[in-house]
Amino acid sequence: MDVSFGQYYPSSSFVHKCDPRTKFLFLILYIVLIFIAQNFYALGLCALIFVLSVCFSGVPIKSVLKSVKGILFLLIFTALLNLLFRFNDESEKVLVDWWIITITKEGLIQTAFLAVRLILLVTSSALLTLTTTPVSLTDGVESLLSPLKLVRFPVHAIALVMSIALRFIPILTDETARIMNAQKSRGADFESGSIFKRIKAIIPVLFPLLVSALHRAAELSDAMDARCYMGGKKRTKYKKLRFTWRDGVVLALSVLFLAGSILIRIFL
Repeated sequence: MDVSFGQYYPSSSFVHKCDPRTKFLFLILYIVLIFIAQNFYALGLCALIFVLSVCFSGVPIKSVLKSVKGILFLLIFTALLNLLFRFNDESEKVLVDWWIITITKEGLIQTAFLAVRLILLVTSSALLTLTTTPVSLTDGVESLLSPLKLVRFPVHAIALVMSIALRFIPILTDETARIMNAQKSRGADFESGSIFKRIKAIIPVLFPLLVSALHRAAELSDAMDARCYMGGKKRTKYKKLRFTWRDGVVLALSVLFLAGSILIRIFL
């Protein structure tokens, strides 16, 4: 299987050299921009920001777009539901009217808007993992959540779980591909038949995948225990996070983009 989410693309680009905290804050502001966008002008601004981010990251656009594969079924399913079963106003221009299905011009526009919004959400999140190592991303999240330690919130534990989850995504993906290839060599068919037949064919893959995941988790816990790992005991960092001029530029641009999106929503 070929997925990009959870995998790191090594490079020395502008985006790679930014502090992980800055990239995480930028992603949060970018998601806010996407959700407050109410027209294609604001959504076009979001798409422009994404294209510029990809250009400054040095990551091939194909690697970023691979993340859409994982949500392709959800994207199509959501688009069809929104297109076929939305509430239609009488003033809308009807294109297709058959049985209980009514497709309008406004419905097509809204469906396209929803699809672009969902694609931008997924690809922007994938770009964060492609330009940030799991360790750096974990350190950044832990640093951002450090004020919660005052109320005894398990910040380090949450960051550690996130780091392990990100590391296990490509591992379990490769494990799934290995199991499916083994099943295919024994005559299993995952590509033909109805949707229910394909789902039924996937079931024999889930059990060995679950056993493998539990086995890897047990091995990881034994390795951490053998090294006397104590997460909440004021551990030091080999690499300390520091803000640079790049982070100042990114945060300043984030505020400008947010202001621009708000102005577009007000006046357009």
